[in-house]
Amino acid sequence: MYIPEFNRVRNQADMVSFVHANPFAILVSSSDNGPFATHIPILARQVDDQMVLHGHIAKSNPHGALLQGNQESLAIFHGPHAYISPKLYESRESVPTWNYAAVHVYGNVRPVTDPELLMEEVREIINAFDPAYFEQWSGLNDKFRYGMLKQIIGFEMVAARIEAKFKISQNRTKTDQANVIASLEQADDTAITGTARLMRDQGLGANTIKKQE
Repeated sequence: MYIPEFNRVRNQADMVSFVHANPFAILVSSSDNGPFATHIPILARQVDDQMVLHGHIAKSNPHGALLQGNQESLAIFHGPHAYISPKLYESRESVPTWNYAAVHVYGNVRPVTDPELLMEEVREIINAFDPAYFEQWSGLNDKFRYGMLKQIIGFEMVAARIEAKFKISQNRTKTDQANVIASLEQADDTAITGTARLMRDQGLGANTIKKQE
């Protein structure tokens, strides 16, 4: 991923937080016909100071065969994004752009097929996204639950390399940043307001806020 230095995220905590906050990701692996991508929720855990990604895909998905060789894959986590109009800048000699945030995690993926490990994977997914359903899932008969596990393949990826890019007007003046934030906060689209929130969380535009007398 192309990352100008002023857009590069170096804080590990920011990367981990972003992955946790944006779990619906794209898993990309190489095939004989080129890159193959699957859109799935992917969770992350920390193991001995390393990020370990885990999730599962349908057994009928051809992607499963690509996980057998312990090859390097890429998980793309994408966050809020928004069009930025040049009318928000102090300088009239400006052009439109797009603000966005993304984290790329690279690592070798290994399949997980053991029924008990798969069951734990499903439990984690349910607890992460629908904890109210967990009691109902736990109460279903074992024949059904383990039968469902036969339809999926789990996977784990130990992160070998992480690239994080927050392109959120860091190269603009504080006044420009404040104008962008104020404009984005007026939107109804959560992807757009989320971009403004990320900018605020990263301390952009803060110096332009003046106390009212």
